[in-house]
Amino acid sequence: KRDGWYYILAPAGGVTEGWQTVLRSRNIFGPYEDKVVLHQGNTAVNGPHQGALVDTPAGEWWFVHFQDAGVYGRVVHLQPVEWRDGWPLMGDINGGMAPGQPVLRHRKPNLATARMAAPATSDEFSSSRLGLQWQWHANHQGDWHSLSARPGWLRLFAFPQPALDRTPHLLLQKFPARQFTVDTCVDLAGGKVGAEAGLTIVGRVCAAIALRRTEFGAEVIYRKAGEQILMECRAAVRSLRVSVSAGGLCEFAYADATGKWIGVPPSFQAEAGVWIGAKAGLFALGHGHADFDYFRFGALS
Repeated sequence: KRDGWYYILAPAGGVTEGWQTVLRSRNIFGPYEDKVVLHQGNTAVNGPHQGALVDTPAGEWWFVHFQDAGVYGRVVHLQPVEWRDGWPLMGDINGGMAPGQPVLRHRKPNLATARMAAPATSDEFSSSRLGLQWQWHANHQGDWHSLSARPGWLRLFAFPQPALDRTPHLLLQKFPARQFTVDTCVDLAGGKVGAEAGLTIVGRVCAAIALRRTEFGAEVIYRKAGEQILMECRAAVRSLRVSVSAGGLCEFAYADATGKWIGVPPSFQAEAGVWIGAKAGLFALGHGHADFDYFRFGALS
């Protein structure tokens, strides 16, 4: 409620192409009149809607909303708000006309000075707890991992699952950039014969590069949308990589005994999950456990 008006903020038009509507009435029970206050306009910010209208101690108003970016999930935007004739007009309002459209650059809110920070991404597994950048594929169970069993390493305990995309104990992160690489090093010495552990990209379809334990050591395998491709036999500790280019095209690779990266064809096109973007992460299947030394994001060369 503001200045005698009751307001309802309503997202409309669908996830990818929607817009933000505001309804207002002098009576909380209505009737309400409505106005579209933010839409894509001629910007690249599709579907700017569904968020929060907030004010600051300095008297400024802002609107936080998302943009559906496919494999990159929902990107958060911040729009300036101006009140005109009792309506909160958002973004670039073109001389006071509604609807506004998203601004791509704007001064920051007038708030107390704060330390510049970015969300955590890479992990050396040197802490006693997983960082906030991690999320499990399903409700977490306490016996899925350990950071103390082998200090400086992440231990994932393997459980048998029929399909990677149905595996609840995947440890995942959202894509942190439009293009990037992820490197990890896995030790499968604790896995039983048939155990498998490695690096995965997860969405509506999944792909992974992994080590699989055999009677004679470990072999490198590549999973792509349910298909399994055997690469070759390798030692028990090996570096794995996925390179993600703009649009979510993924190239998997592993390091040979000399440290040379060997690409694994074919490439894999990541797809968004249901209501979420694609994710990158680690897994262990079968019986026993796998240890991971690090999980490092880097720039795509």
